[in-house]
Amino acid sequence: MSSCNSNNSCSSCSSQNSCDTNEKEQHTKELLRQRLSKIKCTLMVMSGKGGVGKSTVSTNLAAMLNMLGHKVGILDADIHGPNIPKMLGINEKGVLSSGEGIIPFEPVENLKVMSVAFLLKSDDDAVIWRAPLKHSLIEQFISDVNWGELDFLIIDLPPGTGDEPLSVAHVIEGVDGSIIVTTPQEVALLDSRKSVTFSRKLNIPVLGIVENMSGFVCPNCGEKIDLFKVGGGEKAAKELNVDFLGRIPIDPSVVLEGDAGKPYILEHPDSEVSKAFKEIAEKVIAKTLKK
Repeated sequence: MSSCNSNNSCSSCSSQNSCDTNEKEQHTKELLRQRLSKIKCTLMVMSGKGGVGKSTVSTNLAAMLNMLGHKVGILDADIHGPNIPKMLGINEKGVLSSGEGIIPFEPVENLKVMSVAFLLKSDDDAVIWRAPLKHSLIEQFISDVNWGELDFLIIDLPPGTGDEPLSVAHVIEGVDGSIIVTTPQEVALLDSRKSVTFSRKLNIPVLGIVENMSGFVCPNCGEKIDLFKVGGGEKAAKELNVDFLGRIPIDPSVVLEGDAGKPYILEHPDSEVSKAFKEIAEKVIAKTLKK
């Protein structure tokens, strides 16, 4: 049997090859306990379907929480479509390790990021993995990454209620809350209800629903146009007896800044979109840190 130092991650341990399976499992559990003990609040950002702007919400919510003085991490758990690095302007490939674990990227002070995108040689590479491999990677991204002291760990998930959210719920064993992102159309609302049901079945508190792409104000004439309807997310929240966190209006600059690798709220702090994110972030803080 090897001598295991539970303060080090398996990936950086010189004795990892001599550990038996039970040792590795116990070591991973201890590392998970240590990492999570330094994180005050873990939040899953979910959506019932794709294309509702979930990663945009995750990125800007994390940036807003950071602007409000909190230490934040983003775990990009969308293994098949990791977009968080692109939205934060991180183009590097590969990760660095120290004796304390894998070092996350930090594009903004006190905003740390880890994603499978850093492990791919090219952004065009497809991740063709079954559930066990995805589970192991999510576990490693929590146990082996040196997140340090965090107020929030935002976990950006792929659409739906499949392998990745199940793995996160299993690995963390006590997620502090889920945030459901939807758009006002009925087809998106139908799927968002499934995310609420998923959270409840796994005993994860639903912090509320965010209605994204909610109305558009013409920059030339100021007329408000409901491109995708308005109010569907709030109606669904009432029917499901969960809180409505807020609605985020459509602004073409959100897409432009995301493609440029700049969180929108950092570039347009006084916009209606940024005001909406601030209100949502303040509600999240009140529901978690100030309980």
